[in-house]
Formats: sequence, C-alpha cells, structure tokens
Amino acid sequence: MSFSDYLETEILDHVFGGNAYSAPATLYVGLFTAAPNETGGGTEVSGGSYARETVAFTVSGNTASNTADVEFPTATANWGTITDIAIFDASTGGNMMAYATLTASKAIQTGDVFRIPTGDLDITLD
Repeated sequence: MSFSDYLETEILDHVFGGNAYSAPATLYVGLFTAAPNETGGGTEVSGGSYARETVAFTVSGNTASNTADVEFPTATANWGTITDIAIFDASTGGNMMAYATLTASKAIQTGDVFRIPTGDLDITLD
C-alpha cells in the first residue's frame, strides 16, 4: 500500500517537525471501483448496504497486517467491480491514510459478500 499525502505529511511533521501526531483510535477499509491516489479521489462504492468496515493491524518488522477477517455487509445492489481499497480514519469522510490496487479485481453483485482474510491486508515500509 502507498501512504496518502495526508499521512506522509503527518509522519514527517511528527518525526522531524516535533509536532505530535495521534493515531486514530479506529481504522476503516473502503472499497473503490476507480483508483484513488495520494490526494484522495477515486470512486468509492456507495449504496446497496455498503459501509466502510473497521480493521485492526499488528506490526511485525516493517509490515502491518490485518489481525482478523474484514467482512463487508451482503450487497443489496450491484457494487460494481472492486479494483482498489483504502484505509481511512473515519467511517465516512475523514482522511485517507493509505491506498492500494487489488492484485485481482472482484465484481460484487447483489447477494455477494466482499471479504479480506486475516493477514491478507499488508502495509509494508521499505
């Protein structure tokens, strides 16, 4: 995953500017049918029972991985083809923290459930 401009600025300001950054208490995963970029944008899924889902991470070495399955509600309408995901600091609106293109896109139709298995959402710093 890539960090958003927002998170990059917060980290630089915290480490090198001496201004404290408080990590959000809860993080959320959002699904996209068109890719966001460092400044946001993209097309996040809406309607059909869609809602961002909470995610928690554990850090080992230079990688943070999700500690449990992230399961979205059953789609009550077609969501389209999910191509990208992003991590946010709020359930709606808020700041995008990181984003990535999925290794395989997934079309979500009425009745489908989108799930990210434990350990499959990795954020790595090199």
